[in-house]
Amino acid sequence: MQQAPLSAHQRVVVTGLGVVASLGHDVETFWNNLLAGQCGIDRITQFDPANYTTQIAAEVRDWNVEQHWDPKEARRNDRYTHFGMVAAKQAFADAGLDMSREDPDRVGVVIGSGIGGMDTHEKQMKRLFDFGPRKVSPFTIPSLISNMCSGLFAIEIGARGPNFAISSACATATHCIGEAMHMIRRGDAEVMVAGGAEATITRFAYAGFCSMKAMSTRNDDPKHASRPFDAGRDGFIMGEGGGVIVLESLAHAQARGARIYCELVGYAASCDAHHITMPDPEGKGLSAAMTRALAWAGVGLGEVDYINAHGTSTPYNDKFETLAIKKVFGDHARKLAISSTKSMTGHLLGAAGGIEAVISVKTIQTGQIAPTINLTDPDPECDLDYVPNVRRAASVKIAMSNNLGFGGQNAAVVFKAM
Repeated sequence: MQQAPLSAHQRVVVTGLGVVASLGHDVETFWNNLLAGQCGIDRITQFDPANYTTQIAAEVRDWNVEQHWDPKEARRNDRYTHFGMVAAKQAFADAGLDMSREDPDRVGVVIGSGIGGMDTHEKQMKRLFDFGPRKVSPFTIPSLISNMCSGLFAIEIGARGPNFAISSACATATHCIGEAMHMIRRGDAEVMVAGGAEATITRFAYAGFCSMKAMSTRNDDPKHASRPFDAGRDGFIMGEGGGVIVLESLAHAQARGARIYCELVGYAASCDAHHITMPDPEGKGLSAAMTRALAWAGVGLGEVDYINAHGTSTPYNDKFETLAIKKVFGDHARKLAISSTKSMTGHLLGAAGGIEAVISVKTIQTGQIAPTINLTDPDPECDLDYVPNVRRAASVKIAMSNNLGFGGQNAAVVFKAM
């Protein structure tokens, strides 16, 4: 197929979506459950959580990666890679791409992970301590490093374009998507597969997060534990899975007659430079990211219809994110529909921005806004429209997705209807 030339002003569109999460192992199931207000959080089954202060999570259950990926390859790799690979395969198939008709040097992959192969790390450390160094698997390092999902998917499809992984805590996938957009715009690639994957529901990871007192301890009521913007929120709930989208130059997508979901028009990143875990209390960093993303997109404040908030259900995040939205949007903040889908999916850390990008795209495509569930007693300091408890039909032309990460990382992306 004759490829269209690229330029620094090339428009970038979304042509494929893929999700593996607690609410579904494919986009359609996931989206329908999300709109229905279903909650994917329950008591942990991957290990006995009895001695942990937090005993609940949004696990991917009834999951057999060998139904989706070569069993031999799957056994060699970590659970986080399983989620990312399958989400990427879904997105690539959804885009209708055929590598036999593509220039492999113009197809790239950027799929990140905030933590990487934690399950591999734990299992192989146990083998080391129990049996000595000779019993540690030769696949240990390739399995646990956070760039392996990108590398493996490129091998799977034969993509020889830009390939790496960003690791920026809970902003990871949004950074991956935004940087992939820039790679297309500056001519490094025509197609980019981008997003994130995470699998940190493990003994060691949970011990660390519990010690930080960052997670909810509402163990007796898991379905109502994640309650962003609610006065009773007491911490986030861990989730796992993968979210990946396919980006293309508009010219390339049109040349091959692709189905186009929407356009990715803006992206920006910033740092709070404030604290290793707590967001800036004045919302400076996130405000800067949102402002720059909108400016870069050429989108006016009054044009934005919907924000998929980071909305972790922690006392500080939700309050400071609300403040940042007010700071950026002024009077228009009260006209925005905002939701935190982490109330249903839990917090997927480095994969959060991937599935929330899919949600933002589906919101534009379907005209349906997923709710923030468990919002029954709104925090007076969180006083915007968070689409409480029930989905909403609305015409959404422009949607923004925010993500923040430990270390003061901030990222925002802006999607626009075609």
